[in-house]
Amino acid sequence: MTYADRDKYGMYKTTGKSAGHAGPGPALMGADTLIGDSVVNATDDDLGDIKEIMLDMQTGQVAYAVLSFGGFMGMGDKLFAVPWQALHLDTVNKRFVLDIDKQRLQNAPGFDKDAWPDMADTQWAQHIHSFYGTDPTRPGAPSMGPSVAMRGTAGGAGTGVGAGMGSMGAGHAGSTGTGAGSAMPGGGAGGSVDPRPGTAGSDTDLSKIRGSNIG
Repeated sequence: MTYADRDKYGMYKTTGKSAGHAGPGPALMGADTLIGDSVVNATDDDLGDIKEIMLDMQTGQVAYAVLSFGGFMGMGDKLFAVPWQALHLDTVNKRFVLDIDKQRLQNAPGFDKDAWPDMADTQWAQHIHSFYGTDPTRPGAPSMGPSVAMRGTAGGAGTGVGAGMGSMGAGHAGSTGTGAGSAMPGGGAGGSVDPRPGTAGSDTDLSKIRGSNIG
């Protein structure tokens, strides 16, 4: 099932043939609809799915997506906190992309479902963000838009801009930290390809989305 299949209230339904958009989504989405969404990497390997979304109660930002990598390389008995800004929302296939090589993923910091870490601990957060190449001091949202071919791997020396991603910001996790899109106007995750029907993939019609408190 995708987030569209879990939409109980019609958030993602087209409101009319001439409306040109589908309600608030995917710029604003119901958290419950994202639980269970599949996650793949840049080479389309199925990594697993989202089990939980962690909110920072002081800022109102989404901090982490908690993933289970399922049976991927024998990692199914652990959970993994992935910084929200390390993900890319593929609005065509209605799934998330985590740009990380499967060999590197074997070294991802995880935890047992019965022994959750203190996610408010600064040292723990630094370790997680360092692994995924994201910036713990900058709130950010996943880049979003049509399916894209991203280059590089998480933790590599990439520039943080996936091939064909245009002005999309966070979504590629390079170790230099430049993958966060922090140099882009307005901060946050920068602009994203407009996901509305009829505009997907257009370089001339961009939906500017800032941070994970989109609005």
